[in-house]
Amino acid sequence: MEWEVFIGLETHTQLQTNTKIFSGASVKYGAEPNTQACEVSIALPGVLPVLNKQAVHCAIKFGLAINAEIAPRSVFARKNYFYPDLPKGYQISQFELPVVGKGAVTIQVPAVGKNAAYEKVVNITRAHLEEDAGKSVHGAVEGMSGIDLNRAGTPLLEIVTEPDMRSAAEAVAYAKQLHELVQWIGICDGNMQEGSFRCDVNVSVRPKGTEKLGTRREIKNLNSFKFMQQAIEYETRWQIETLEDGGTIHQATVLFNPDTGETRAMRSKEEANDYRYFPDPDLLPLVITEADKALVQAEMPELPEAMKARFETQYGLSGYDASALTTSRELADYFVATVNAGADAKQAANWAMGSVSAKLNSEDKPISASPVSALQLAQLLKRIADNTISNNAAKQVFEAMWNAEGDVDVIIEAKGLKQESDSGAIEVIIDEVLAANAAMVDEFKAGKEKAFNALVGQAMKASKGKANPAQVNDILKRKLSV
Repeated sequence: MEWEVFIGLETHTQLQTNTKIFSGASVKYGAEPNTQACEVSIALPGVLPVLNKQAVHCAIKFGLAINAEIAPRSVFARKNYFYPDLPKGYQISQFELPVVGKGAVTIQVPAVGKNAAYEKVVNITRAHLEEDAGKSVHGAVEGMSGIDLNRAGTPLLEIVTEPDMRSAAEAVAYAKQLHELVQWIGICDGNMQEGSFRCDVNVSVRPKGTEKLGTRREIKNLNSFKFMQQAIEYETRWQIETLEDGGTIHQATVLFNPDTGETRAMRSKEEANDYRYFPDPDLLPLVITEADKALVQAEMPELPEAMKARFETQYGLSGYDASALTTSRELADYFVATVNAGADAKQAANWAMGSVSAKLNSEDKPISASPVSALQLAQLLKRIADNTISNNAAKQVFEAMWNAEGDVDVIIEAKGLKQESDSGAIEVIIDEVLAANAAMVDEFKAGKEKAFNALVGQAMKASKGKANPAQVNDILKRKLSV
């Protein structure tokens, strides 16, 4: 039997505000436990929540970025449940009237096995504002558990998709695209290790050709793309095997164990009516006017798709290069700064995506921490363009700059890497090489093209790598044609 997989994601995105969503308490990460648990966050008697305007600003930004409906009027509700890390007994969220309605995100799904890469549209159902809960801490004191309420009240935008994804590869591609987008527009720092970007994944399967969706299970709190891939693949296999063995899938919330690579049920899955949603009596409806949206629109950065198209037209880059450069706003900005400093666009793209990115990845650094600035890279590329150094020498210069050994010209001088471009001096070297390698000359004239490359190698060796390769090729061809 063939099976179809249906996957939807709910992503909790921590918004980049200085204070909590309904109070002035700090949201700074890493503070001592409970030092940021304010009166409003834990609902002490008599306190009232006041909505953080910056959180609303972030929600509007996201709605504009995905071309979504932005509600002129949305309502906050109380989602009632009790856990020790939610001392109020309810979470302030949005239910029937969310701030952001239907929108869409276009993703690029990479090639997997024999399947070619392709583009897909993932529909966004809604995105709503809510507060985060605290967290349980186990083992801080031996044999005991504690509660840290620092996160309680931290502003979140929960982004919910339709069950549009059909594989782990599509789900991961969407999560990565969303992760980059929220950072690109400046509403989330994207730090998954600190919990700023967490995904819940709903998975269900059904026999191919049937209409009714299967029973879904929700995998909670995935904060790694690798774990997401593993969790979805395991959960999909488990559901299919269970059904093929005559079993039944029960709606449940499950956890993924990265040590075993397995999911396990944590509790039965609640429905909306289990939470007894009702409008929060302490908060007025949120009203967003056209003027509010226009104000945010004026602050929006150029979005990735628009920037990609511009890179192709303005700089003459290929679609592949433009796509690669716009996977990250920081990488795109680095490339533009390099070109603005006088570098050739194609060369700047190649180096930004090549040597720069490779070094950053090997050292697990963001491009903002690159030891080689865009201005320094531009200076290096200018020295290649004006034939001061060869491409091979440039790699040595780049490595030295990365290790903070000085600026381009200082390193070229110190290491003696300046390229020989005097045609007269190169001719003398080539004449000597031809005289010393008569057999290779005869082989070339007999039609063996490899002999030419060997002669080029001898000339470069004789010049200690300093001769301009293009000039060596030209002069050698001229002399061998005589």
